[in-house]
Amino acid sequence: MQLPKELRTLAQCLMAGAALGLLTWAGFALQINLLTISFLYLLIVVAVASRFGFVTASFTSLLAVLLLDYYFEPPLFSFEVENSGIFVALVTFEVTALAISRLHGRGVRVAKEVAIHRAEMEQLYELSRSTLLLDLRQPQGPQLAVLIHRIFGARAVALFDLNLSRQDKMGDWDAGEEDLAKECYLRDASQDDSSTQTWQRVLKGGPGSVGALVVRGKLSPLVVDALASLAAIAIDRHQWVDKEERTETAKKGEQLRATVMDALAHEFKTPLTAVQTASSGLLELGRLTETQRDLVTLIDGEAVRLNKLCTQLLRAAKLETKQVDLETADVKVLDLVYEVLAGHPVEAERNSIQVSVEDPSLTVRADRELLAMILAQYIDNARKYSTAGTLISIAAQASHNDILISVHNLGPAIRIEDRERIFERFYRSPELRDTVPGTGIGLSVVRKAAEAHHGHVWVISDGVEGTTFFLSLPINARRTL
Repeated sequence: MQLPKELRTLAQCLMAGAALGLLTWAGFALQINLLTISFLYLLIVVAVASRFGFVTASFTSLLAVLLLDYYFEPPLFSFEVENSGIFVALVTFEVTALAISRLHGRGVRVAKEVAIHRAEMEQLYELSRSTLLLDLRQPQGPQLAVLIHRIFGARAVALFDLNLSRQDKMGDWDAGEEDLAKECYLRDASQDDSSTQTWQRVLKGGPGSVGALVVRGKLSPLVVDALASLAAIAIDRHQWVDKEERTETAKKGEQLRATVMDALAHEFKTPLTAVQTASSGLLELGRLTETQRDLVTLIDGEAVRLNKLCTQLLRAAKLETKQVDLETADVKVLDLVYEVLAGHPVEAERNSIQVSVEDPSLTVRADRELLAMILAQYIDNARKYSTAGTLISIAAQASHNDILISVHNLGPAIRIEDRERIFERFYRSPELRDTVPGTGIGLSVVRKAAEAHHGHVWVISDGVEGTTFFLSLPINARRTL
């Protein structure tokens, strides 16, 4: 059991006094001269100062001067002072005691700090090594809280993970401190309270904050900063693994969906072809009543529409799974536009068509079938969404290394927030989905076909100027999927 400080000091003074007494007896018995015994006394003062500190050394120096004066300074066995040498000895002993004790104290403090820093570095190394072994498929908060609590002996640990919107705690927390880590994150400011030894840190990772860490225990601010960095790295790693898993799952789901879509489209094509052949045959045979003709015409039209939809689904499935091999060739844009218009005529009574190609010989290297499909979809959209009696304009021009093709019509404007989303599969603008028939597949296939050529598509729309769909293709497109 450790003695109280006062008793320890008293014991040290008694030991120092005993050492001086023994030296005095030996020096007096051996008739050691004044200079030598003074030096020996000084050595004892130095030893006491380096071992026990200034208080004990000061007592030792005073006792040494008294013994020196009484036993070795004439007149002997008297405390009478005949010269100033004894005062010089006292000052020398005291200054030595002060200097040595200060140096010793500083050395002790430095040694303790080095030991503490070494221990902290070992703890940080153990924590960093342990974080590499964490299960990245599980939330990092509970695992980190247990590690910090165990390795650093923290009284309490709380960690808030922004990505999971959860706070994990370990140890003893007072009432009202349940959301301390979350509050630190919302405040976006680190904070230290040395009175309660509570350290709060915002976790910085990636482009911004990823959470907050609060630790209560005997730790240095530098160690807490290191803990916050390790925690932020662990949370970042968990987020990246989680994103990779979600991406992989989505990719597999997309591949399965495309495979199923492809299979269904193939299965539908055969009966649809039979239905369309039969309906066309009935119409050719004639001898139908007016009502029968109307019904057969309806069947034939819907069969054509379903057949077209199946074709789009097949194209979409192949483009999604990157199974389309582009059959590229030099395609004259003007000839292709007129070819598409001939196969997909626009009702003359509803709209008129204007074609503007600045160079009749303008040519692009592309897959003719896919490029025709893009143009047909653009023209079909313009026809469906344009105002009756307005002009539909088709234009093409060369721009640096690209060919720019556009289809413009006057009609309802497309909202800004929908101008990117309408190229997503099955998405349709809320204002028009109930007024104009459609499936939301066509434009998604258009974008995939453009990307297959290293091109891109976009739309601009205004209530006054109208809506224009654009297609940009490299003049010498190459398939690299």
